Amino acid sequence: MSQESERVYTINLGKVKLSQSQHRSVRAINMIREFARHHMKVETIKIDEDLAHEVWAKGVRSPPRKVRVIMSKTDEGHVLVSSYDKDAEEKISPEKETTKISDNVDPVTEEPATEPPKEPAKPPKDDTMEEPAKPTKEDAKPSKDDTKPTKEELATAKEPSAEPKEDTAKPKEPSAESKEDTAKPKE
Repeated sequence: MSQESERVYTINLGKVKLSQSQHRSVRAINMIREFARHHMKVETIKIDEDLAHEVWAKGVRSPPRKVRVIMSKTDEGHVLVSSYDKDAEEKISPEKETTKISDNVDPVTEEPATEPPKEPAKPPKDDTMEEPAKPTKEDAKPSKDDTKPTKEELATAKEPSAEPKEDTAKPKEPSAESKEDTAKPKE
């Protein structure tokens, strides 16, 4: 096979959606045949099994919208349409070598640079900013002493009103044992 007899195409299968849902994958295969017949100018077209599986992968109702294919003329005079992959691309054009220029390669001499790539600089830590103190268990639970006002707070607070508060608590009644003790004279 010569280099000129192989070509890479992307076939748009968008018009497949215009047909009935039960016939879409069949129409996609027919569209691939028509495309190959038109571009390669040969009547006998053979579709590779992998390409057919790719078209039928999601069933008859939802074929792919686009298909990338390689069309090659065989010695028998027919065109073989197969699925595209990068390995096939290297077979078609071995003189095209794609080289990636990494960050640490000098583009002029194409040799590794002597300096490693620099990491992004972090802002300097400011010593004036201090982290807030973490709360302790004692801070989390207020003690009984914290709820009582201090002497200073009482002094600065408003003076109580002139009316004294009445004692609402009932006086304690002596228990039965204490009554008996008081009733008996002590000897």
